[in-house]
Amino acid sequence: MVSTLLSFGALFTSALFFFMGAGVLSTQLSLRMSQVGFSTPTIGITLACYFLGLVFGYFLCHRLIQRVGHIRSFAVLAAAATIIIILHGLYISAIFWAILRLLNGVTNFGLFMVVESWLNECTQSQIRGRVFSIYMTLTYMGIGIGQQLLNFGGESGQDLFLIAALLFSLSVIPVCATPSAHPKLPQPDRYSFKALFQKVPLGMLGCFAAGLVNSAFFSMAPVFGTKIGLSVFQLSWFMSTTVIGGFAVQWIIGIISDRFDRTLILVIVACLVALLSLGIMINNGTSYYWLLIEMAIFGGLIFAVYPVAVARANDVFAGKNAVAVSSALLLCYSIGAIFGPILASITMTLLNTPYGLYVYWSMVAGVFALMTVYLKHKERITIIHPAEQVTFVPMKNTSSVAMVLDPRTDAEGDKGTH
Repeated sequence: MVSTLLSFGALFTSALFFFMGAGVLSTQLSLRMSQVGFSTPTIGITLACYFLGLVFGYFLCHRLIQRVGHIRSFAVLAAAATIIIILHGLYISAIFWAILRLLNGVTNFGLFMVVESWLNECTQSQIRGRVFSIYMTLTYMGIGIGQQLLNFGGESGQDLFLIAALLFSLSVIPVCATPSAHPKLPQPDRYSFKALFQKVPLGMLGCFAAGLVNSAFFSMAPVFGTKIGLSVFQLSWFMSTTVIGGFAVQWIIGIISDRFDRTLILVIVACLVALLSLGIMINNGTSYYWLLIEMAIFGGLIFAVYPVAVARANDVFAGKNAVAVSSALLLCYSIGAIFGPILASITMTLLNTPYGLYVYWSMVAGVFALMTVYLKHKERITIIHPAEQVTFVPMKNTSSVAMVLDPRTDAEGDKGTH
């Protein structure tokens, strides 16, 4: 483990820096818009533009990296992200910030692609699982630490934009100082959405539902915290506990999913999300510390849906077309993520309570559970024996290149991409 960290230290450091910057920026924008007095739907629509930018980045960034190379692409994208972040702090406007969030989504997706393709190029198959695991751990860790940086902001919060910009600028140094040859960028594999839904409807619906839920958390949870009276310090721990604690719980769910039918696991996880969300809403007078415990469990449940859904799809394909299928599922997640903040903010507004966020989560999880049961009843879901399932891998949505780095892709014998 130590040798792996040292050999990829520069890339891991860059990744940690920009995940920290992305984490603090996302929460700060939501918090700032809530403090200034923007309506909840306006906040939801504005922040949803970031996820639209990720979708655009899915199609655009590959061309940039192929044209100018990894180091130049990373420098350009990080510089653009830094400028975008600083512009957030210069002028507060919902329309202006929506445009900036869209552009920031494109730049962040490109940064993910550069680091992940570099890791993929330099990773030998025998340590692929270790490298992927460390990278995903750093992803959650960076976002979690980023929440704690909220405590370093002044009363106006302008300092936090400078901190986020500083972190993105710092991420350039390790990559540009890496004495390594330019890696090859894996060719993007495409898979028909129609064919994917016909073969693995549960995997596709699971990723879409995960996008609806997870994006609502990162965008609207700070609004929820502000409206129920949490201080910035309390909000930072509310967010960090959900992210980091949730990653730990995700491992437990993953181990269980390797031993039982993942269709059943997804139904149980969705039901638990629905019940826990309703429980938090009904018992809204509980102590802050009990809320943190509930959110740590809640985070583990919602962050597990995406990797379990991807694993479920790979079960059906038996390791074949793993990269193409997982990339299509990532795009499906991103599409769901666009609508998450918008629908969550509308629910909060219609119910006239910040706890409408938990009603939204409960509804999404409940509908997903019912659709899964319906598909199984109609025999639209292929039953895979646990002994024939692929290994669960904790993961977060980053870029399509991460799917190539995923150790499960070795099952199809595609060694030409790394």
